[in-house]
Amino acid sequence: MMQPYTYILILFFTIIICFVASFDKRIQFHKHFGTFLISSTLVALPFVGWDIAFTKLGVWWFDTSYTLGITIAGLPLEEWLFFWCIPFSCVFTYYCLDKFFDLSWANLWNNIIVFLSAIALIVVALLYHEKIYTLVTALITLFTLLYLHFVAKKIWIGQASFIFFILMLGFFPVNGLLTGTGLPSAIVNYNPHDFLGIRMWTIPIEDAVYGYSQFLLNIYFFKLFSKKD
Repeated sequence: MMQPYTYILILFFTIIICFVASFDKRIQFHKHFGTFLISSTLVALPFVGWDIAFTKLGVWWFDTSYTLGITIAGLPLEEWLFFWCIPFSCVFTYYCLDKFFDLSWANLWNNIIVFLSAIALIVVALLYHEKIYTLVTALITLFTLLYLHFVAKKIWIGQASFIFFILMLGFFPVNGLLTGTGLPSAIVNYNPHDFLGIRMWTIPIEDAVYGYSQFLLNIYFFKLFSKKD
């Protein structure tokens, strides 16, 4: 029966093409595996902590019939791997698009993206502060954007945002499966009292927002350690 392998197979098919392509002589992303591992681990640690805490609070929970049954700190093994597998595919995609295409034009929108996003996130946090997933997602994404723009003074936010939009082509099938699209029940389930209840198909809109902040932080640290290398 394949059901216990569902989550691990989702991760496998998410990463396998990018992993194999990393060794292409035109790309050679495999030379950056060490840098990626360090940078992604730094980003993963707080997000894993957030995941563990919210699981304990019942903000979300997992249908373990779709997992291998190995649990660490309340999270399925696959959920741990999620924080390295998904960023790998995202950073690889960013690396390739940045390498082969000039997307610097998108950075002209940096100020507008940060300003409009900040306003929207502040409003959502104030209006829905009682919904913990919505509140924490809004605040983390807000602080991420403000730090990158005003403190780190990164000029690639527009480009990264455009690439994240492209990555939505992969986000919908992957997160869709995790939240129940095409399956008898969801792998990841959410307490309806803790998020807005706005879903894109089966995906809570908060998932996309928190994915955006996670993506930006992975790009930030990957670039940071790449320069040190």
